Amino acid sequence: MASLLANSIKTGVPQKTFNLPHLSHHIMNLKMIPRDFYDRDPKLVAAELLGKVLIRDFGDKKAGGIIVETEAYYGMSDPASRASKGVTKLSKWLWEDAGTVFVYKVHGHSLLNIITERKGEPSGVLIRAIEPIFGINIMAKNRGLSVVGRNNRMLTSGPGRLTMALRIGPEHNGLKVYDENSPIRIYDRGLRVERDKIGRSHRIGVSMDMDEELRFFVLGNKYVSRYREYGRGYIV
Repeated sequence: MASLLANSIKTGVPQKTFNLPHLSHHIMNLKMIPRDFYDRDPKLVAAELLGKVLIRDFGDKKAGGIIVETEAYYGMSDPASRASKGVTKLSKWLWEDAGTVFVYKVHGHSLLNIITERKGEPSGVLIRAIEPIFGINIMAKNRGLSVVGRNNRMLTSGPGRLTMALRIGPEHNGLKVYDENSPIRIYDRGLRVERDKIGRSHRIGVSMDMDEELRFFVLGNKYVSRYREYGRGYIV
């Protein structure tokens, strides 16, 4: 796994790096991430989504931040995946094309997933947390919070809080995060998270997990969910 990630990081167009854990830089020079980025092994996509920018449109206003925590999910052989029970009315989106939005609910909370690999291969990445950067007041209002601020760690820490803050639900299933007309998009700043700043652990809240650790997060970033328990982790 480590070598697979290392190879992914070292190949392709050279990119600048930026230091973490603090990611609250001015958002500029954003470039839409193409579909092909998602058409790969979900653990590679999960690791490389760290540091990317998630944007949600609210009319002429925007809210969002920098992705700091993800989990990879495989197909029918993954006991924690919705695909493990086969195609259902709710899980059918897993079999869609790479870059498709799939939102499902657990205990009443919506969870945002991005489909990976080719169409018909039911894998994806769960977006667990972002560091909120812009549209803070919008997200706080959606969360029903009266006290706001860029240092409000609980605003988008955890997949349920994230979707509540960005008002994302199953009605958004089928959107493409690489489509400039989609209200939910993911951008690249041309920067990457340094390899020694990426932590890894088993996935959170699953009763049956795979042997491989498939949760990726920015080490030391306070917006990572369960920061005290998992946030310091260990490097890839």
